[in-house]
Amino acid sequence: MPLLQFDTSVEMTGIEKQEFAATVRELYGETMQTGTSHVAVVVRPRTPAEVSLGRQTDDPRVLVLDAEIRAGRSTEQKREFALAVMDTATEDFGVPEPNMKVVFTEHEGEAMMGYDRVGSAWSSDEGDDR
Repeated sequence: MPLLQFDTSVEMTGIEKQEFAATVRELYGETMQTGTSHVAVVVRPRTPAEVSLGRQTDDPRVLVLDAEIRAGRSTEQKREFALAVMDTATEDFGVPEPNMKVVFTEHEGEAMMGYDRVGSAWSSDEGDDR
């Protein structure tokens, strides 16, 4: 039950936010070898004064992803997902590469809950990370 939270100064319409969330959900499913119905995506608009990176360019577009995921994925999977998200932000919204950051926080499955269930430990042969 991952929670993918974006803080961004990129101006997006409601439809663009929904499309971006759907793309991120699909990228997560592909790279993390799981289904997508349980993947939560939050896109929080911020002014350029509210989100910044020390190394960012003069371009005010910044995108930061706080990825709360279940423990067990490889560094390679996490890196592939991070790069795919950042490539999407660059292609779709022109965000410069230095203006993006992805941070992963890993949780035991039991720390991730839906109304109708409690998560469990992940294994690579499971296929769905509900």
